[in-house]
Amino acid sequence: MTTSVQRERKLAMLCHLSALLGVVIPSAFLIEIVGPLVVWLVNRDESRLVDEQGAESVNFQVTMTLLYLACFPLMLIIVGIPLFWTLKLLNLVLVVVAAVKVQRGDDFRYPFNLRFVVPRDSHAA
Repeated sequence: MTTSVQRERKLAMLCHLSALLGVVIPSAFLIEIVGPLVVWLVNRDESRLVDEQGAESVNFQVTMTLLYLACFPLMLIIVGIPLFWTLKLLNLVLVVVAAVKVQRGDDFRYPFNLRFVVPRDSHAA
């Protein structure tokens, strides 16, 4: 495997793993989005894989953040609390799975995702 392919895979993996900053710094609101967004915006011109996986990660973190916000009013009737923590765990698991798959060279698509941003190649289609 060439060095550029390894670098490409590492950057794509970092797009996903940077979302875990929200686990390390839980009080920093929206850090789950900011991490992948910064990695993607800085590196998206380097490769198709980084562009696609960065957009995928940003979209997923925006989707998860919207779901977290939907849990807050539900916390008034208790159901929001376990739902919130279930979503947090699901986010953690899916981010790790995405990072592993991308490091192996596979493209990864999250099982549910709102598409707010698209990779540059998708604009031409």
